[in-house]
Amino acid sequence: SDLQKQEERGELLQPLIFVLLVLCSILLYFKVSLMDPGFVKPEEEESEDKGQGVVIPQIPGDIKLRRCGYCLVKQPMRAKHCQLCQHCVRRYDHHCPWLENCVGERNHPLFIVYLSVQLVVLLWGGHIAWSGLYFEQSQEWLQHNIFLLVSFLLIFIFTIVVLLLLVSHLYLISCNTTTWEFMSHHRISYLQHSELENPFDQGIILNLWRFFC
Repeated sequence: SDLQKQEERGELLQPLIFVLLVLCSILLYFKVSLMDPGFVKPEEEESEDKGQGVVIPQIPGDIKLRRCGYCLVKQPMRAKHCQLCQHCVRRYDHHCPWLENCVGERNHPLFIVYLSVQLVVLLWGGHIAWSGLYFEQSQEWLQHNIFLLVSFLLIFIFTIVVLLLLVSHLYLISCNTTTWEFMSHHRISYLQHSELENPFDQGIILNLWRFFC
C-alpha cells in the first residue's frame, strides 16, 4: 500500500518526530508552569541555621539577610518576593505571564529547555508552512492560501519572540545573573554594596556548568 511504501522510504518518520516534539513542548510547558520554582518555606529556616539547608552564596560586603515584609520569611541571597505568587522565590528570575508561574532556582533550567524545544517546533512548523505556499498574484490564490499565509506570519512572529527570549536568557546565565538582577541592579542591596559589578560571575564555562548541572 502507499502507507507501507512511505514507511519504507522513511517519509513517516519526520511527521512522527514533529508530533513528538510538539507533545514534548506541551509536557514541558505544564511541568514548568505547575512545579515549585523554589519557594522559600518558613520551616527551612531552622535547617539552614543548622547548616542543613540549601547553600547560600557568599554575601558580598556586610550585607545582612533580611526578612520579607510580606511573608515574613528570612530571604536567602538572590531571593525575591513575587506579588502574584505571594511567595519568596529562590534565585528569582521573573514572573512569566504565559506560564502563570515564577521562573526561579528550581524550574529555570527546564524553562530554557522548554524555550529550546519550542524554538525547534516553531522553525519546523514555519518550514512546513512556507513549503506549502506557492505565489501567484490573483484573488483565487489568496483565497486558497490565506490560512497558510496567516499561519506562517504568526509562526514567524512567535519564532522571533522565543529566539530573543532564549538568547537573552542564555546570555544572562553565562554571566550568572538573573533578569531581575539585570533590570534592577541599582535597587538591590547586595549588588549596590558589592565591590564587583557582578559578585556571582565565575566565568562563562563554570556559570553554565553550575546552572545546567
